[in-house]
Amino acid sequence: MAPSASKSGLAVGLNKGHVVATRELAQKPSYRKGHQSKRTKFVRDLVREVVGFAPYERRLMELIRVSKDKRARRLAKKKLGDFSRGKKKVDELTTIIQESRRAH
Repeated sequence: MAPSASKSGLAVGLNKGHVVATRELAQKPSYRKGHQSKRTKFVRDLVREVVGFAPYERRLMELIRVSKDKRARRLAKKKLGDFSRGKKKVDELTTIIQESRRAH
């Protein structure tokens, strides 16, 4: 239920309830979950540079290059287990391919 605009102080009506001052609460540490730190990003980029791509990622890149995006998304979904994860992976690999084309 969404909080009301302002309480009236009455026990009945649309804005019923005791009038209280809203407090500014400190942000919970759990709100940072999933936020990528600089160090983590650096380490993941370094690992990607050293190790390269997984075999399924290379296959996805080949499918993207021959403009079979839908097939690539389906393969990514099958390998990663979720359609949104697959879409994210295909987008990531698409940007990598574009950057490599710009570099050459």
